[in-house]
Amino acid sequence: MTATSATPDAPAAREALAAWYAVNGRHDLPWRQIRDPYAVLVSEVMLQQTQVERVLPYYRAWLERWPTFDALAAAAPADVITAWRGLGYNRRALALRAAARAVVERHGGSFPWEPQELLALPGVGPYTAAALRAFVRDEPVAVLDTNIARVVTRFVLGAPSHREVPAAPLHAAAAALVPPAGARDHNLALMDLGALVCTARNPDCGGCPLAPACAWRAAGCPPPEASARRPAVRFEATARFARGRLVDRLRSGPADEAELAAILPESHRPRLAEYLAALEAEGLVAQIGAGAWALPA
Repeated sequence: MTATSATPDAPAAREALAAWYAVNGRHDLPWRQIRDPYAVLVSEVMLQQTQVERVLPYYRAWLERWPTFDALAAAAPADVITAWRGLGYNRRALALRAAARAVVERHGGSFPWEPQELLALPGVGPYTAAALRAFVRDEPVAVLDTNIARVVTRFVLGAPSHREVPAAPLHAAAAALVPPAGARDHNLALMDLGALVCTARNPDCGGCPLAPACAWRAAGCPPPEASARRPAVRFEATARFARGRLVDRLRSGPADEAELAAILPESHRPRLAEYLAALEAEGLVAQIGAGAWALPA
């Protein structure tokens, strides 16, 4: 099945999806109840590779402390990194602050919607730009997060995983489903369908409103190709784990390299200098003396 083959059935698919979403959608999520570009941007950055349940308390606390672009732009980097504790991928915190500074300093506090200016904001790539355009302004664009990509791949292209299809037909298939009006709810409905029903493992095809016309189901729900499955790596063995431990320790105050090495598993200790240099280059830590480190001032 090709991406364009879904076009004739798109209205029926959208109607079934909308009816399902009206009853089953996650309408109570706080970022779905507002159209403020700042609050939506905060939610999108926090939700990158982080589960909704984990984000909720951080999102509320963040907006209470820094409710606007101006407030976040004036925040100290160390305060931003400390408030991010528990969310992981600490660079996102600095990117969010840098985006706030760009909005304030380059655009006079007005959020830029021109495509090139929007994509020039730190931390804003094609996905986040599309999400902002759809969720704040209801523009008719496809928002391809992991959940939506999985639903579209199965429903339109008949493949079990978006990792098995090229980007171009996937984007074309998603775009063909977007309605000319109501794109915000359409994208949110697909997102919820992927999160709650069309899951990566054990999808509930019996509860899916798109099942009658699903190309993947018609093909017998073939499993992913072996090459598309990523080999499992213990998190504790990754550089991300070690870097996170270092930043987390420095949230409590400065430390010397001997103390920082002591909190790492033995296998990571020979790479301490490498980790610290990378974190310093990203602006997440700063050297404050011979062998002493802290969060950036």
